[in-house]
Amino acid sequence: MDTILQRVEDYILILFSEQLPNHYFYHNYTHTQRVVKHINELVSAEGLGERESEILQIAGWFHDAGYIRGRHNHEEESARMAEAFLQAEGYPKDKTDAVKACILITKKTGEPENLLQKIICDADFSHFASKNYPEISDLLREEFRLVGGKNFTDTEWIETNIRMFEEHHKFYTSHAIATWQPQKSKNLLKLKKNLSRLLEKKEKDKLKKADLKRKKKKAETPERGVETLFRVTLRNHTNLSNIADSKANILLSVNAIIISLALSTLIPKLDKASNSYLLIPTVIFMGFSVASIAFSVLATRPNVTRGRFTKEDVKNKKVNLLFFGNFHKMNLEDYEEAMKEVREDKEYLYNSLTKDLYFLGKVLDKKYRLLRITYTVFLVGIIVSVIAFGVATYYVNSGY
Repeated sequence: MDTILQRVEDYILILFSEQLPNHYFYHNYTHTQRVVKHINELVSAEGLGERESEILQIAGWFHDAGYIRGRHNHEEESARMAEAFLQAEGYPKDKTDAVKACILITKKTGEPENLLQKIICDADFSHFASKNYPEISDLLREEFRLVGGKNFTDTEWIETNIRMFEEHHKFYTSHAIATWQPQKSKNLLKLKKNLSRLLEKKEKDKLKKADLKRKKKKAETPERGVETLFRVTLRNHTNLSNIADSKANILLSVNAIIISLALSTLIPKLDKASNSYLLIPTVIFMGFSVASIAFSVLATRPNVTRGRFTKEDVKNKKVNLLFFGNFHKMNLEDYEEAMKEVREDKEYLYNSLTKDLYFLGKVLDKKYRLLRITYTVFLVGIIVSVIAFGVATYYVNSGY
């Protein structure tokens, strides 16, 4: 039997098949069939008559027909299309107006005023209570991407769905509340669990990236071989400096003993006229000893530095923060801040180590030059003094 409902169903099937773009993965004939199916379920549960059932089914078939013209304001377009079709079919005006009202109430911001409107609103969102909700939701997400250009991330899409469940949707009919709400709650719980897993994974990925970044940064610091090079070279320089100081101290001690002995033995004898021949050799001997002591002191004498640097020095990488003489008068906070710059800048670190080696080498050069002069003076002094004492004794004994 050819009824108005059959003609409406055939019209919508042909309309969607011929005019609805293929990228409507969700708002298509399958969705419309599902809405009409759940309208019939609610009509039966609420005990509505044939008239109300007919109005609701026609509204269900037409409620998304406007998508053939585009998704914006498709409810108004759907209502116009339903009105035009029903007028052509000679459908009563009061029923047509009721169909239009049911279609327009499916707007997201619509608030149903009667049972018919509540039924179509519940049927339109019946997929919220479907066990296949994740698959249906993925179709809608793909449609948004193709039609609206909204490329949601997994996290954004789940958050959008959760907001829709909690803030923008509710079931109105008693049957939907009693029968569909429990499954909707289960779907909401699954969404929250999935969101929690995604956020946890995101946090783990964030920590992993941070760890990789730290490892990369660590890999960019001086390599082990370079560190060994600097460590061994600095240790060798320090050992050489200690050797130079030890040698200078030995000469200093020897000459101090010589002077002490000379003062206690030779000098008192010079008061006698008979020992006057010892005067010149003694002066020579004492002079060279004093000179040796002077050069030994110069070789071991520390340099006094200002012990301060400015932020500009650090910024321009002009100060070596590894040498105590450059920072011993600074406060701890400024030094820690400057050292942070060194640690985070590989070039600055290399330059500081290089400068440390260079200036330590310059100090060693000065020490060893003075030490060589000291040993030369000491050796020449001993030789000349012995010769002087020998010559003086010879002349005295020869009667000159």
